[in-house]
Amino acid sequence: MDNVGIIVDDIEAVIAFFMELGMELEGKALIEGAWAASVVGLDDQRVDVAMMRMPDGHGRIELAKYHMPEAISGVPEDAPANTLGIRRIMFAVDDIDDVIARLRTHGAELVGEVVSYQDTYRLCYLRGPEGIVIALAEELT
Repeated sequence: MDNVGIIVDDIEAVIAFFMELGMELEGKALIEGAWAASVVGLDDQRVDVAMMRMPDGHGRIELAKYHMPEAISGVPEDAPANTLGIRRIMFAVDDIDDVIARLRTHGAELVGEVVSYQDTYRLCYLRGPEGIVIALAEELT
């Protein structure tokens, strides 16, 4: 897998959110014109794109802010976990409580609770900016 794409409205807030998780901003660009629109099946487009890279280099998230055509919402921002489509991205963390506290400064809220799974992991779902849902997994030793 090269990357996962997420369409956002406030690209700077979402960049800051993923940077708090340890991701690095690989680059930003304005993508526009018929050549780019033809790839995604639009008549024309003007899009700010930011590529976020995992610190180990194995995985990226592409954030896109559409100026033209304007982005449309297909799912409620507070959609529950059983909604069809991609619902979350999971991150392995060393200290789940610390990460939750840091992400809360970016507006993140727990979806449910932090739970233990078979004394092996502590897990939780968080809803961040733009309604983006991430999961955190802390391996217990």
